[in-house]
Amino acid sequence: MKVTVVGTGYVGLVTGTCLAESGNDVTCVDNNPAKIETLNAGKLPIYEPGLLELVQRNRHDARLSFTTDLRTAVRAARLIFIAVGTPQSEAGDADLTAVFAVADAIGAALKDEPPGPPGSRVVITKSTVPVGTNKAVAGRLAAAGCPHVEVASNPEFLKEGAAIDDFMKPDRVVVGVRRPEVAEVLRELYAPFLRTERPFLVMTPESAEMTKYAANAMLATKISFINEMANLCDRLHADINDVRKGIGHDQRIGFQFLFPGPGYGGSCFPKDIEAVIAMGRRTGLPLKLMQAVDAVNDDQKLVLFGKIAAHFGGDLAGKTLAVWGLAFKPRTDDIREAPALTLIDELLAAGVKVRVHDPEAMENVRALYGEKLYYADKPYGALEGADGLAIVTEWPEFRNPDFELIRRLLAGHVVFDGRNVYDERTMSQYGFTYYGIGRGKR
Repeated sequence: MKVTVVGTGYVGLVTGTCLAESGNDVTCVDNNPAKIETLNAGKLPIYEPGLLELVQRNRHDARLSFTTDLRTAVRAARLIFIAVGTPQSEAGDADLTAVFAVADAIGAALKDEPPGPPGSRVVITKSTVPVGTNKAVAGRLAAAGCPHVEVASNPEFLKEGAAIDDFMKPDRVVVGVRRPEVAEVLRELYAPFLRTERPFLVMTPESAEMTKYAANAMLATKISFINEMANLCDRLHADINDVRKGIGHDQRIGFQFLFPGPGYGGSCFPKDIEAVIAMGRRTGLPLKLMQAVDAVNDDQKLVLFGKIAAHFGGDLAGKTLAVWGLAFKPRTDDIREAPALTLIDELLAAGVKVRVHDPEAMENVRALYGEKLYYADKPYGALEGADGLAIVTEWPEFRNPDFELIRRLLAGHVVFDGRNVYDERTMSQYGFTYYGIGRGKR
C-alpha cells in the first residue's frame, strides 16, 4: 500500500520504517527541514536501537522516502498517519495544535479530489490524543470539503529502546473505526505483524483513544505503587527486592513494571497521566487514584537526593557527585521528564559539582545545562575525585563494573543506587557504603 506518515519523531519514524520493511511504499513527512535533511543523508535525529539499519535498507530499496512536501505525499497515499507531538498544555490537557494543523493541511490537499469507495482514503491518528479527537479531526476534514475521507484511530504501544520489536511483534493491534471496510483495510496493513495469532482488536474510535490512556495509566500506577512500597520498606528495614518477588509470582500481579526506582519519566507517562486527570476534570469526575499516582511520582524523583543529603548530613556545598545515567530509561537518548534531571537540579541548587555520563543522552543534557556539568566520555571518567556515585539509569554497561577501580577513583566510597542494580553484600565487600531504593536504609 501507499502510506504517508506525518511526523518523524519516535512514533512516526518507527511506524513508517516498519511499514516499509513489510513491503509498503512509505513517505515520511516533517515540517522541519533539518530533520528531513538528516534522514535523507542516511542519519537519524533520534537514537533507537536497530532503527538506523532499517531506515538505510528501506531507503536503498526505494520503499522509504522523506520530504517536507505534505501536499504531494498526502495526495499519493491511501493511508495517512498523523504521528505528531501532543505535548502537555498548561492546563494539563494534551495540546492538539499540531494534530489539527496536520488535519487542516490534509483537508486542503484533498478537497478537490472526487470521492472513492469506503477505505480508499483513510487518515489515521497515531498520536496519543484525548477521547473525541477522532471525531474532531473528521469534522475538520468534512468542513474542509473532504467528507469522503475516513478517519481511524490506531494508538501506539511502543517502548523507547524496544520500539522496533514492539511494532514488529505487537502484543495486540488496536483500531478504532466507524466503518467495517476501514477496519479491513487496516487489518490487511497489519497482517504481516500478526502471524503469531496476536489479536487485531476493532472498536469505536472513542474506545481506541481511551485504551491508550488506560494502558499507560495502569503501567504508571504499578510504578508508583512499587515505589511507595519501597519507601515503606526503607522505614521498616524490609528489602523491596524480596517483597517484589513475593508479590510478583502472584499471576494476578506479575513482575512487569514492579521495579522500584527514582520515578518514571519520558514522553508518555507524565503527560498522559496529566491528560487523564484533565479529562476527568472536564467531565466533573475527580480521578483520585491518578492524582495520587502523579503525586507519588513527583515525590519519588526527590528520594535519591534525600538519601544523598542525609548521608552527608545536609552539608552538600562544595561536594562533587558522579551521576551515571541521564536518559529516562536505557536504550534511548530521550531525557524528557528524566529523573536524572531532577536530581541534577537539586544537586546544583545545593552547591554540588556534578560529573555525568550516559551512553547516548550526553548531548541532549549538554544542550540544557551547558558548562554547569562535567561531561565524561567514559563511565569511569565521571568518578575521578567524586565524593560519591549516583546511578539513575540502569544501562547494561553499568551492571558489572570494575568495583575495585570505582573504589580507587572515588574520593568518597559511597554509592547511591537509584535502580537497585547492585547487590548490597557485594558492595560491602568492596568497602562501599551503599544506598538502594527500598533496601532498608533511609
